[in-house]
Amino acid sequence: MDQLLLDAPWVHTLRFLLEVAATIAFALSGVIAAARKRLDAVGVCVLAFVAAFGGGTLRDLLLDQRPFFWIRHTGFVWGILALCVGAMLFMRQRHFEPTQRAMLVPDAIGLGLFAAVGVDIATAVGMEPIIAVMMGVITGAFGGVLRDVLCNEVPQAFSDHRPYALCAFAGGWADVALRHLHAPDWAPLVACVLLTAGLRGLALWRNWELPAWRV
Repeated sequence: MDQLLLDAPWVHTLRFLLEVAATIAFALSGVIAAARKRLDAVGVCVLAFVAAFGGGTLRDLLLDQRPFFWIRHTGFVWGILALCVGAMLFMRQRHFEPTQRAMLVPDAIGLGLFAAVGVDIATAVGMEPIIAVMMGVITGAFGGVLRDVLCNEVPQAFSDHRPYALCAFAGGWADVALRHLHAPDWAPLVACVLLTAGLRGLALWRNWELPAWRV
């Protein structure tokens, strides 16, 4: 896709909106994970921040992008703090019992949204397709990996035999393919979101599993 199109203001706006939605989705997954572990308010905020910002921060480090996206847009930080406070009050008032299943929904949505953002940003700075797809996987998956590590669990991306990172990988290649086919400018981003989140949702619903490695 033409670099001028990638740099068009409305493309930046669409990417930003996807990043906002992904940040909210992953922050919610962090809040639910913290509630399951019965962490205090500080723990809730830390897990929300790590889940929301971990993958994007690693992507920016690898692509040498400064400042990091959440430092450049400090509204992300205030928004996550407000979300944490609101979520804790809601859970207390409604006696919400967090479950593993409740965390899977925002996690799948965030995976798709962040994968699309990662591929788009990597493409915009001139990365080769395979690197762009890898940046999509990293952006989408590694916030959840760090969240699970802080919860003292084997990361779901590695231990849940239902496809996770593989969904982001497939969505990333759909994004790249549509760019090379000169599809409408919005199509690669939307296709990556829908395919990634859709595959993850189907894997959870149909209980698709990858073979486990045994020695």
